[in-house]
Amino acid sequence: MARNAAVTVSLCLAAMLALIGCGGGAQGSQDPPSAALIPGAYFVAPGGDDAQAGTQSAPWATLAHAQATVSPGDTVYLRAGTYTYTAGVNTCASRQDTVNAITLDKSGTPQDPIRYWAYPGEKPVFDFSGMTDDCRIKGFNVTGSWVHLKGLEIRGVPQNNNLNHESWGVWISGSHDIFEQLDTHHHMGPGLFIHDGSDNLVLNTDSHHNYDPLTSNGAGQSADGFGAHISANHPGNVFRGCRAWWNSDDGFDLINAYSPVTIENSWAWLQGYLPGTTTPVPAGNGNGIKAGGYGGVYVDNAVKHTVRFSVAFSNKAAGIYANHHPLANDYFNNTSYGNHPDYDMLGIRADGAAVGLGTLRNNIAFTGMLLSHVDGTDAQFNSWNLAVTLSDAEFQSVSTAGWDAPRQADGSLPVLPQLRLAPTSGLIDKGVDVGLPFTGSAPDLGAFER
Repeated sequence: MARNAAVTVSLCLAAMLALIGCGGGAQGSQDPPSAALIPGAYFVAPGGDDAQAGTQSAPWATLAHAQATVSPGDTVYLRAGTYTYTAGVNTCASRQDTVNAITLDKSGTPQDPIRYWAYPGEKPVFDFSGMTDDCRIKGFNVTGSWVHLKGLEIRGVPQNNNLNHESWGVWISGSHDIFEQLDTHHHMGPGLFIHDGSDNLVLNTDSHHNYDPLTSNGAGQSADGFGAHISANHPGNVFRGCRAWWNSDDGFDLINAYSPVTIENSWAWLQGYLPGTTTPVPAGNGNGIKAGGYGGVYVDNAVKHTVRFSVAFSNKAAGIYANHHPLANDYFNNTSYGNHPDYDMLGIRADGAAVGLGTLRNNIAFTGMLLSHVDGTDAQFNSWNLAVTLSDAEFQSVSTAGWDAPRQADGSLPVLPQLRLAPTSGLIDKGVDVGLPFTGSAPDLGAFER
């Protein structure tokens, strides 16, 4: 069978290394102009045939066949439609084993990543809800490095017994991978989970409506939006432009992460509830952003995480939570609204005693229970440190509706008036320079700079 030549496109690579996508095209299902596609690409489509050439007119049927065929520098375009999975590629050796529906274990290179992208203007849907394997399940098991997934919808990974904590929509242990514009939802466990690996970027991705009713540690306890529980010496993992909502546990969870993680320009709301309702899930923690910790014990090799330019609101528990972290994380330019509390900086000392830990600058806490365990932290130039009486008038809007609005054409977050400072707000230019971009004479407080 003839094989398309691999084509390296330097402009696309430069864009990827600059942490933006390349490609694109008009919305709709019509074929875009050929210039919108990377030359030499392969194609997969529902109704395709793995015995075909993998061209646009003769696409393959499965991602597994595509992965077995491609080489570094290749791009696989996935056409619109539903790709249904009913069993893993391996079998359950026990009811506490793990199976993988899709494994991506082939690596690209720094100069030539392997790309699995939605065809421009289309939405390929990977549906795992029909899987019957009686053990833990990974929808996407990504162990390869220099891999770029873009524009996929991933849904419905089940947990078919109550002997395990959770299953996963996307499980990552490779390095230098990009997960861009994914919509991962309705899993019985985390929507996207970084188990290991360095320098992975989760970009402009949504994870929502995840709930684990069958679990060994209490219904709802393990279904986070995003998780990063990585081992030591794996720095550089970043969540940027991501949204987490209506997950039964936490929106973002960095517990047991022994390498630094950054969460930036991301939103988390309505964690800790039965998805689609405001009925609390008793076992679900319900924090917007859980920024570390090691199971409530002190460890001497903890690392500092960073949360910046992010928003947490209407979560069952804390908006931003240190979770017994043993050292001070950086919390810069965040907005926490209507949580319980907005900021909980509960840390832990070497002797096991509770202590407030965190470096907080330019943050806003408004409504709900504002603060907990903040005494003893390094907190300056935050809304609670300033002689400003907060009210709804400080913001263009305080609505908690509409945050799941469609993203912009490039996948970035929608521009909304909610919790953005009003032109007359007393919080404008009231921050301090922490080395991040700002306009005016000083940074504004909160997640949104003018």
